[in-house]
Amino acid sequence: MQKDSSLQAYAHNSSIAAVVVAAGTSARMNGLDKIFSTINNLPLITYPLKVFNSYPNINQIALVLNEESLDKGRNVIKEYSLPKVTAICIGGNKRQYSVRAGLNAIKPCDIVIVHDAARPLIDLPMIERGVLAAAATGAAVAAVPSKDTHKIVSSKNTVIETLDRKTLWQVQTPQVFDYHLLVSAHEQASGDFTDDASMLESLGHPVKIFMGSYKNIKVTTPEDISIIEFLIDQNNRDINAL
Repeated sequence: MQKDSSLQAYAHNSSIAAVVVAAGTSARMNGLDKIFSTINNLPLITYPLKVFNSYPNINQIALVLNEESLDKGRNVIKEYSLPKVTAICIGGNKRQYSVRAGLNAIKPCDIVIVHDAARPLIDLPMIERGVLAAAATGAAVAAVPSKDTHKIVSSKNTVIETLDRKTLWQVQTPQVFDYHLLVSAHEQASGDFTDDASMLESLGHPVKIFMGSYKNIKVTTPEDISIIEFLIDQNNRDINAL
């Protein structure tokens, strides 16, 4: 979108919004509401919200929840002083509908960041990398190189093909976009999409990869809560050791 010489200036002078998606049903959490599960005395949802709230150019955050969680969300915003959360809205029964609800809840801006609330270990450098990457192409996603070998398997559980691991990346969030580009994609694209990058890809728009983090895991099972707690404790020990 911008020439290399002006990327940093554009990114640092852009108005930025974040859409934090937390409207899922926590189906694999054995009855736990993962978004409001307590991790080191804080609800999980506060971790990504605090990071977005502290990023200088972000001036609005839309938190997308299921209807049953609206009051919990409002209480968290009030209790933990998150003034940049300007909207709390109800999501849909598919992720893309929830993102669309978040887009509808924010004012037009230059760049919009979409993030899954269930990834609590996002950090400011990752956001910065994403904003710079999106300034270059209009669409960028956090990802990490795959550490595993991946095989395409038939319906009879026999291997069809082993993929070249050097070309494989595991996609995460945040995903960062030119605001108008993403809004247009939601209006144009048809079909079901597991993430917004896929929506842009279906319309032929290039999507740039930027480095995420192997710690940026998504909480999907109760065991993941323990992993997140360990990683947070590890980060705190590293900071205290400086």
